[in-house]
Formats: sequence, structure tokens, C-alpha cells
Amino acid sequence: MWDYLPALMQGAWITLELTFWSTLAGAFCSFFFGLGRGSRNLLLKSVSVAYIEVFRGTSLLVQMFWIFFALPLMGVRMSPMTAGILALSLNIGAYGAEVVRGAIQSVIRSQYEAAKALNFTPRQALWFIALPQALPEMLPPFGNLIIQNLKDTALVSLITLSDLAFRAESLRNLTQDSTTIYTLVLFMYFGMALMLTAIMKLLERRVGRWRGTGAR
Repeated sequence: MWDYLPALMQGAWITLELTFWSTLAGAFCSFFFGLGRGSRNLLLKSVSVAYIEVFRGTSLLVQMFWIFFALPLMGVRMSPMTAGILALSLNIGAYGAEVVRGAIQSVIRSQYEAAKALNFTPRQALWFIALPQALPEMLPPFGNLIIQNLKDTALVSLITLSDLAFRAESLRNLTQDSTTIYTLVLFMYFGMALMLTAIMKLLERRVGRWRGTGAR
């Protein structure tokens, strides 16, 4: 077992890198297209709806293969790491955009009416009234999306990236010790998921405390 750990730990580091960068980029996509879907600008709204429906309605594996294998035929080449991060972030961003839209729509109408009475512009009402109230509602589903994103990183092994799943399969082919290797991998994914869950729970408590302080 100890002989397998160094290679698996190297793969786990790649998995964590993929999760971090794709979650960061995915969060940007979530807010941009989530807000865009509720925009009064018809072009921005149309682009946002098209993005969300395409990336929610197609397989992440197909998206990843298209980015890594099809785009080079059009002259756009990228490394496996870049392709993996791009595919994961676009996919999680599409689901996150619906979380953002739903959370903002859950803000009661009287809040917008109060903002209008205070002579806020629609943009000011969004940034200073709606988003601070919607953010705590977004965090639990965002936490679920991040965990799902961690598990989805295993697909990058199919585009030759040496993540945890790729290292595990390479070791299994070399040693045929499937039970030990995949038991280790199972616990490593579980440990990373627990770590991400703890971080999100801490963030939820801090945001909830901040909202409670602001209400008082």
C-alpha cells in the first residue's frame, strides 16, 4: 500500500488543482450568466440562456472531448490541463448560473420596491440589496456543485491528464492490485470531499453571521 501512495498523491494534487481553478472560473461563469439571464438586455439574456441550456443539456465528457479533440482541428490547441479546466468550469458554471438566478429571484419584491423608493437604480438595487441577501441562499447548492465538480475531475484522465483516476488506473494495469489501489483512491476522494465540505460549512457560517449582524 505504501508503495502506491507517492504516485497517488501526485495525482491527487492534480485533482485538487483542477477542482480549485475550475471552481473559481465556474463561479465567475455562474454569476455572469446567472445575472445575464435576468438582464433586460435581449442579446445578453439570449447568450446566457443558450450557454446554460447547451452546457446543462449535453454530457460533460462530450464537452471535454470536443474542447480537447475537436477544437485543434479548428486551429485552437490547448494543453490537457487547460482543456480540463475549461470544460469543468463551463459545465459547473451552467448549473451555478441557475443557482444564482434562483437565489436572486427569491428576494422578496418589497426589497426592490424599498430600493426604488430610496432612488436606487436597478443596478444599485441588484448589487446592494438583492445580492447580499441572495448570497447565503446560494452557498449550500454551490457546495454541492463543488463536490460534484471534484468527482467530475476523474473524466480528465480520458484526455491524458495524470490526475488521481489516471494514476490509479496506471498502477492497476502495472500491478493488477485493484482492491488496494481503488480502496485508497476511494478514501482519497472521500477525504478531499470532506475537506471541501468543511470549507463550505465554515463559509456558510461566516456569511450567515455577517448577514445576522447586518440585520441588527
